[in-house]
Amino acid sequence: MTILVTGAGGQVGRELVMRAGQRALVGLDRSQLDITDAGALAAALSAHRVRLVINAAAWTAVDRAESEPDAAWRVNCDGPAALAAACAAAAIPLLHISTDYVFDGRSARPYDETSAVAPLGVYGRSKWAGEQAIRETLPKRHVILRVAWVFGAHGGNFVRTMLRLGREREALSVVADQYGAPTHAGAIAAALLSIADRYGAQATLPWGTYHLSGTPVTTWHGFAESIFAEACAAGLLARAPLVHPIPTEAYPLPAARPAHSALDCTLIRTRLGIEPTPWIAGLREVLNTWKRTP
Repeated sequence: MTILVTGAGGQVGRELVMRAGQRALVGLDRSQLDITDAGALAAALSAHRVRLVINAAAWTAVDRAESEPDAAWRVNCDGPAALAAACAAAAIPLLHISTDYVFDGRSARPYDETSAVAPLGVYGRSKWAGEQAIRETLPKRHVILRVAWVFGAHGGNFVRTMLRLGREREALSVVADQYGAPTHAGAIAAALLSIADRYGAQATLPWGTYHLSGTPVTTWHGFAESIFAEACAAGLLARAPLVHPIPTEAYPLPAARPAHSALDCTLIRTRLGIEPTPWIAGLREVLNTWKRTP
């Protein structure tokens, strides 16, 4: 079974390609495949004899989405819609990555798959629209995987930013009143490949929407402190900077963030047997990768 990964140059896309093992997997980045181009999609599916698609392509620049909404909407909504149509025409399933930002963060309880969505900004709205397009076009052959606070060894992310700032400064301030669960890109890739394997063995899946994030829930401030502690232990930092906790309003950004975006991962555990993994293990893996090849 040949798997096509779109967005193969991103954080999760690169992990999918790296973890493919003996699977027949074709990874195409945005320079190789425009997911909004129906003709190019049909040609790629035919040329590679694809039997399942994993869409890891996304506009993830949350703040830039506020000033460039058309670009964000094109990648996050039009792209998944075109992919779903191509998959429907080829009678193959689509696995798609979405986000905790479809929620407004006003609930103190973790969000499950039945929770009402209420995105706060362009990024969240465009991702939610992409989800809806997939459900409408490919209703019985899709899996939407919502993830949160993604970090990995490749591309820009919070861990890389903190490590850079930790080398430059003796102290910094980090928001301490936004709660969520960091999720290693490698764990997301492993889950998606596990789902793909299950489809390959059974030619069916419990279709629908699932949540996956790391454990436990923390804040950006708590995550930053862990990053510095682990970076020091790995020899990537000589000393940990002081990390001052601040409220969200003290660090204004163009896009609003959900204050509480923890995801309830019960469904993916019970239906698909996929267990959320501790984000500290993923953090150590990333730091060890950078230690070997900075």
